Amino acid sequence: MKTAIIGLFCALTLLLHGMASAQEKDVMFGKQFTIDSKILIEQRKIRIYLPPKYGQNNQNYPVLYLLDGDVHFFHGSSTSQFLSQNGIIPELIVVGILNIDRNRDFSPTHVAEVPTSGGAENFLNFLDKELIPFINQSYRTTPFRVLMGHSFGGAFATYSFLTNPGLFDGYIAISPYLQYDNNNLVSQSANLLGKHYQTQKSFYMTVGDEPAYFDPLRNFSDQITSKTDSSLIFKYVIMNNENHATIPYLSIFNGLQFIFSEWQLPEKTMKAGLQAIDLHYRHISELYHTLIVTPEFIINRLGYNYLQLNDYTKAIDTFTENVKRYPKSANVYDSLCEAYEKSNNLEMASDNYKKAYELGLLELNPNVMLFKTNFDRVTNR
Repeated sequence: MKTAIIGLFCALTLLLHGMASAQEKDVMFGKQFTIDSKILIEQRKIRIYLPPKYGQNNQNYPVLYLLDGDVHFFHGSSTSQFLSQNGIIPELIVVGILNIDRNRDFSPTHVAEVPTSGGAENFLNFLDKELIPFINQSYRTTPFRVLMGHSFGGAFATYSFLTNPGLFDGYIAISPYLQYDNNNLVSQSANLLGKHYQTQKSFYMTVGDEPAYFDPLRNFSDQITSKTDSSLIFKYVIMNNENHATIPYLSIFNGLQFIFSEWQLPEKTMKAGLQAIDLHYRHISELYHTLIVTPEFIINRLGYNYLQLNDYTKAIDTFTENVKRYPKSANVYDSLCEAYEKSNNLEMASDNYKKAYELGLLELNPNVMLFKTNFDRVTNR
C-alpha cells in the first residue's frame, strides 16, 4: 500500500512538473515570476496575488504561502479575496510556489522507493532565506504569515511547524501525509512540539474520507493536545463527505476563518460607532502583531447604517472621515455624494461626484459610468 501511494505521488509530481514548465506570463488573479535559488540550485516559479486596493494605499498585508501553487493558487487567491471582501479575514498577499520535484522538496527523510526524497530541510531553508525575504523586499508585507499544504505538502507544512515554528504564524495542513516513512513525523513530534510558543500559533488540520490517514493524524492530534498549552490554537476536522481531491477548497476556506477567527467585526461593535470600531482593529493588531487599520468598506458600511436611519449629519461625518483615510478611492467619494444628495446639499454632492468620476477613470473602476451618471443628474438638478 505504501509503495502504491508513493507511486501516486511520483505520477502527480510528473504532472505538476509539466505544468510548471510554462513560460512566464500574466495569470488569473496575479502574475508569475521566476527567481534564482542558490540554495536549491535551480530557478523556481512563483505566482503572486495582490489585494485589489494594493496600489491605492500604503498598507502592509499578511501573506498566505501556498505549496503546490500550480494547483492551489487560483482557488486559494479567490477564496482569500472573497473572505476579505466580506470582512471575515484581512486582505492577504498570496504566494503560490510551483513545483519541480515535490517528492524531493516535501519529504523530511530519504526512502529508497523515492530516489530524490529527503529534501525538506533544504526547501525550508529556501523559504526562510530566499523566498520570504524576496517577498518582504518586493511587497508591503506584515510579519504575519500562513503556510498551506495539501497531502505531501501538508506533511511539509507539519514539518515546518515542528522544526521552525517561528517562520509562520498559521498553518493549514490538508490531509497531511504523515504516514510517510513509517509515521516518522508523528514519532518525531513528541520531542519537537513546544510546550509554549512565544507568539500565538494556529494549526488547522483536516482529512476527508481517507481511512489510511486516520491513525497517524489522530496520533499527531493527541500529541498536540497533551504536550502544548494555549499558545497553540489547534483544530482537527474530519470531513466525511469529502475525499482527497475535494477537501482542499473547503479546508482553505474554513482554515483561513479559523486562523483569523477574531478578525471579523462584531455587530455590536459596528453599532457602537467608529471609535469602538477603531479599538477593535487596534486589538487585533496586537493579536496578529501587525498594524491593521480600519478597512475602507467597514467605515462605508457604518456610514450607510446612519444613512438608512436618516441621520445625515453622522453619515456625512463618517463618509468624510473615510475620504480622509482613503483619498485615492473613488468609492468613498461616491458614498459621500449620496449622503450630501439625500440631505439636499446638491453643490457638495456635485463636487464629490465629479471627484469620484475622475478617480474612477484613473483606477479603471467598473462603476465609473455610474459615477458619471450621478454627476450629470445632480448637476442638472
